[in-house]
Amino acid sequence: MENKSLKAGVVGAGVFGGFHASKYAAHAQTELVGVFDPDLEKARTLADKHGAKAFDTLEHMLAEVDVVTVASPAVHHFAAAAAALASGKHVLVEKPISSSVEEARELINLASSHGCVLQVGHQERFVFHVMGLLEVPEMPKRIVARRMGPPSDRNLDVSVTLDLMVHDLDLVIALAGAPIKSVEGKIDEGRFGSPDIAEATLVFENGCVAELISSRVHHERDRKMHVEYETGVLDIDFVAKTFENSTPYALNADFAETETAKDSLGANVHAFIASVIDGAPVVVPGIAGLRALDAARAVDGEREYGS
Repeated sequence: MENKSLKAGVVGAGVFGGFHASKYAAHAQTELVGVFDPDLEKARTLADKHGAKAFDTLEHMLAEVDVVTVASPAVHHFAAAAAALASGKHVLVEKPISSSVEEARELINLASSHGCVLQVGHQERFVFHVMGLLEVPEMPKRIVARRMGPPSDRNLDVSVTLDLMVHDLDLVIALAGAPIKSVEGKIDEGRFGSPDIAEATLVFENGCVAELISSRVHHERDRKMHVEYETGVLDIDFVAKTFENSTPYALNADFAETETAKDSLGANVHAFIASVIDGAPVVVPGIAGLRALDAARAVDGEREYGS
């Protein structure tokens, strides 16, 4: 199916919508057909940049595409992704998969019943893959992660847990390799009633413990992860894209020079296209997005994990 060309559409004409649009426009097996955003002028500006069409309704765009990236604000992920899946379109939805666990489950069911690919934009999984970290045959005992960033006007529709911590929740769940036994969280009130700082402790059924902290009112970007094994320790700096490794496992020290690490969002889009065209395994399927979201909502105190 090398010659197959997919018609692609992007929902959301913001920063991430722009990134996804450029990836589709540049990919040899996709044609960027259009952009939908409630702000038609924003949609037109992004679409014109790539010779695509700005659509005034989502339904009109869905009638002309095969695949869709949903890069709208998180509170609108479900509505757009559900409409696309119900129309038989393959969907790449940015993180978080949706705002509620119930919505995430519905998206997974829609994808299954319509035979569609559903991939979630937890793109740092791709960095872990090129590091070789997800292939380590030993489960960690303890994981400590911090993800801090300066104030921004973006993503204030959701808590810092769904904005930033959800990245690390997905990563520690993947690393732990076992179901979550319990989740404890602590959050601040934050600006506009939406938490800006969150702390979490996750205990997994295999005994692994993960301790996470995230802030979007920090004075600088600071994104690190400390992973303890019986055989050694791994310290990762996501900003510098470096790590220190005292384990016996030969991880890829040059991972930062790979195209995947330099452009994990592009790797995410390319993997999605490969899953649709060639049937390649979905790197971050809907169930992974659900697990990270379920933990995030438990940290926020919105629900008991797994309920």
